[in-house]
Amino acid sequence: MADSGTTFGPEILVPLSPETDAPLWGQLASALRDAVRSGRLAPGQRLPASRVLAADLGVSRRLVVDVYEQLTAEGYLTARPGSGTWVSDLATPADSAKEAANQPETHAPRWDLRPGVPSLARFPRRQWRSAWLSAFSGAGDADFGYPHAGGHPRLRKAIAAYLSRTRGVAAAVESTLICAGFTQGLDLLCHALRARGATTVALEDPGLPHRALIIRRAGLTPLPIPVDADGLVVDALPDRGVDAVLTTPAHQFPTGAVLAAHRREALLAWAGRRGAVILEDDYDGEFRFDRRAIGALQGLAPDCVIYLGSTSKTLAPALRLGWLVTPPAFVEALITEKFLTDHGTATLEQLALAEMTTSGAYDRHIRQSRTRYKLQREALEAAVHRHHLPLRLTGVPAGVQTLATLPEGHDSDGIVRRAAAMGVAFDSVTQYHLAPGRPARSLVIGYGNITPHGIDQAMAALARIMETGPTVAPDGRAVAAPSAPVTTRIR
Repeated sequence: MADSGTTFGPEILVPLSPETDAPLWGQLASALRDAVRSGRLAPGQRLPASRVLAADLGVSRRLVVDVYEQLTAEGYLTARPGSGTWVSDLATPADSAKEAANQPETHAPRWDLRPGVPSLARFPRRQWRSAWLSAFSGAGDADFGYPHAGGHPRLRKAIAAYLSRTRGVAAAVESTLICAGFTQGLDLLCHALRARGATTVALEDPGLPHRALIIRRAGLTPLPIPVDADGLVVDALPDRGVDAVLTTPAHQFPTGAVLAAHRREALLAWAGRRGAVILEDDYDGEFRFDRRAIGALQGLAPDCVIYLGSTSKTLAPALRLGWLVTPPAFVEALITEKFLTDHGTATLEQLALAEMTTSGAYDRHIRQSRTRYKLQREALEAAVHRHHLPLRLTGVPAGVQTLATLPEGHDSDGIVRRAAAMGVAFDSVTQYHLAPGRPARSLVIGYGNITPHGIDQAMAALARIMETGPTVAPDGRAVAAPSAPVTTRIR
């Protein structure tokens, strides 16, 4: 069968060859990426409608739609409601051959299942634009001055009401503070704790490793505490020497565990005895699929629990908007730390989020996202079953990633390397172990920023990888894997 292709725009050829081993989906995605990178598809150029391109290429419209959605998620394309798909203004080619030669060669993964990323293609552009314009039009003269370090009163009020209604947080407006995402919130808290004489902060292991770095950078000592199927192992917390504990009760990353009721009681009792502070990261609190999410821990003990949240998963990480709900004793110190750090968060973005929250648009977007991520989680489960993968998905169905346990004889680091060589990107659990010597028999698979079709193709590729044999030799050494290309997220 001869190669087929189509030309659109100024001499842009999209070739497809059914006779090669590469799937048609991957061929089309690679051709469009190359066209954008080389500048043959210019920023702002409109692409053919999915139906038109599918007819020209002789493929299904679903395949073209999936490619468009994936490249939109990677930042190459942008979807404009009612007007089609365009090359993103952010997708600029190298300015010259010299600049291109100086750049290290990188390859975007064909199937990106790295965890912790929401659906970037589904950011509510129209609603955010409407909210931002409304905020801009309604802003008073004073709103264009230096922002209040604690956050704009309108957003503080909106977030306090939202958290009280949806997460059971005891949130007073004066104790609800705005920050630049969870990361800054944790940094502010660590410095405030250090100023109060704290020395040690316990945190979950496995967990996101940069949190230990933030704690250490503030002059505190991070203390890893193990996690099991019931969440943080409270019995492993020492009775002395720990001033605070950072935990994710709603959906622990990366295990997916929910802090069990008896552990919640034990943790609050421990904090009461110690006079310690609990830092509650409400990670994925809005995205529980099988039942209504359990209310926030802070609502049970607002005097000793500091609540942290952000829009990084609900809207997009790029917004850098987050919040703290803190006991009154911490308010002044946190506002001072925030002022000295950046003089306050950008006002118009705060007002736009306040507008989205009070208008109900934020709630509607979260409901739609919850439904979409539920379907994508189900697509992952179905693909694991369809391709006979020996994986056990653990943790509750929630959020945008899951932990997949491997059978004996397989090493997650080796699987990740082999998968990367085939264009499939996900993480090994070893990336999130804080204490050394933990077993490497789990994969952390994200499904938030990939289509169901892409999930199925990625699992088919993973099945081929695992059919080649174990990744751990009988003597326990990791089996050598083929060298993998460097992968990077296209931002």
